[in-house]
Formats: sequence, C-alpha cells, structure tokens
Amino acid sequence: MLVFRGFSRPAPAPTVLTIGNFDGVHLGHRALLRKLKDHAAATGLMPAVLTFEPHPREFFAPDKAPTRLSSLREKLELIAAEGIDFACIGRFNAALASMDAEAFVERLLVDALRVGHLIVGDDFRYGAGRRGDFALLETLGRRHGFTVEALGGVQQDGLRLSSSAVRHALADGRMEDAARFLGRPYVIDGRVVRGQQLGRHLGVPTANIRVKHRRPALGGVYAVSVDGLPDGPHRGIANIGYRPSVDNTTRALLEVHLFDLDRDLYGAHLSVRFLHKIRDERKFADLDALKHQISEDLLSARQYFTH
Repeated sequence: MLVFRGFSRPAPAPTVLTIGNFDGVHLGHRALLRKLKDHAAATGLMPAVLTFEPHPREFFAPDKAPTRLSSLREKLELIAAEGIDFACIGRFNAALASMDAEAFVERLLVDALRVGHLIVGDDFRYGAGRRGDFALLETLGRRHGFTVEALGGVQQDGLRLSSSAVRHALADGRMEDAARFLGRPYVIDGRVVRGQQLGRHLGVPTANIRVKHRRPALGGVYAVSVDGLPDGPHRGIANIGYRPSVDNTTRALLEVHLFDLDRDLYGAHLSVRFLHKIRDERKFADLDALKHQISEDLLSARQYFTH
C-alpha cells in the first residue's frame, strides 16, 4: 500500500475514497473497506483511505480523548491487509480544524485525492464546526464531478459495531466480545527493549515492549499468543500496565513471558494477541507476594490453553 503524509502531492490516480479514523479496524470498518474495494474493481478507480493523525478528539481535548486501539502503524497494516492500494495521512492541526466544509472537499478530496466516488458512514461530519453533512457532500459532488454513497452502520448481536464498543469490551475484560467485534483477537505490536531483568530474577523471564499508545485500551494480566518469531506462534502470559509493585512507572509497559522459551529476544518485533483476561493489575506488599501471584497466574494461563 502506498502511503502519503499530507496533501502536497496529488494521488497517483483517480480514487474511490473513504474517510475515517479507523481505530482498531473493526468489522464495521472492514465492511466499509470491502465496499470500497468492490467499487474500485467495478470502476477502475484506485481504492483509497483518508485518515488523520492525531485523532481529532486528541487535538481538541487530549485529556478526554478515547484510548487508542491501534497505533498508526498497526492501523495502516490492517487497512493494507484489506486490499487497499493507497492511504493518505492528514495531520490534524489548527489549520485543518478551522477549514470550512467547502474548502475541505475542494482542496483535500478533489485537488489532492482526486476523488471520483466517495463512500462514508451515514454519520460522517467534516469541516469547521462539523458543519458538513451528507447532503452538502452530494451538492459539492455534483459541482466537482464525483458521486457520494452512504454506508449504514454494521450491527452484531443487536449492537452497532464501533471503536467505542471495542474499547468498552476491552476495559471490562470481555476479550471474546472484543474479538467478535474486531473479527480477530485484540493485538498490540511492538519491539522488544531492554528492561530491569526483574522477571528473570523472579524466575519468569519477560520480553518488554514499550506501548506506543499514550493510554492503552486494556490493563492487567492475560493469556496471550505471540507472533513474530520464526518458530511461532508461541503461547504465554502478559502483563500490561504500570508495575505498581516495582517502580510504578508513568508509561505503560507490556511484559510478555513465553511458555517453555528462554532466549534473547531483544530487537524482535512481536505481535501479542490478547485472548483471555486473568486479573487486573494490582500492588503487592513485597516481591515474595508478587512471586506467589505470578505462579498462580501462570497456572491460570496454562489452564486456559488446556481447556
């Protein structure tokens, strides 16, 4: 997939385009991307996505913005996996936030992205003050020579699929629900970095992965499956959080212990699939209490994979 940052270069070909944040790329997003790809195949247009970094809500209210389900890299990889040929990343800043709806369409969609057909969710809003709506898109499409299509929300078990629904499931530890909404287990990718060797001291060596998201969408201890090693996938156990029993760090850390595997993993890029929540992260009185709980957690994780 070809990726452009910003709008200084026009798209390499006329596009069938969709716009959104695509956080987590859940089944609703994937239905939209399939629609995009089908239209591209029928018309010869290039399937393209416009997304924004940072998330607009992070720009307007960073302290109240939702947790991220996926990093930009993870999101682009998931979009590419759906067969999309081109993605444009628009930097969401003051200039973009103040751009009126007509300029948004003319400068970004028409001039930069060469839109021939636009597919958006039925609740899509754009432009300063979110003034732009579907009716205005249709009017501007007739003026600039592109067509517009609205796609209704996708439902599962009577619930409209959304990034918020995935976040709620993860926060509640409902990993099976999150996997159903996503169409796959929830995954965090990252590179293994050097840690304090505490896990090895406790008899449970871990691969330490710095979490890219400012606030992870989940926390606690989980049974996981890990890809990224040549002889994988590997089963294991992971803790994601702030290590209150050790150093109470302000930046979340993902620590992964792979069953029956003890080798140097520094520098490896791993994909950690969260399958089942064992417990919340909590502070222990001392390292002996922590070590005892880790033994219980390991047993719970192995029992999950057994049953």
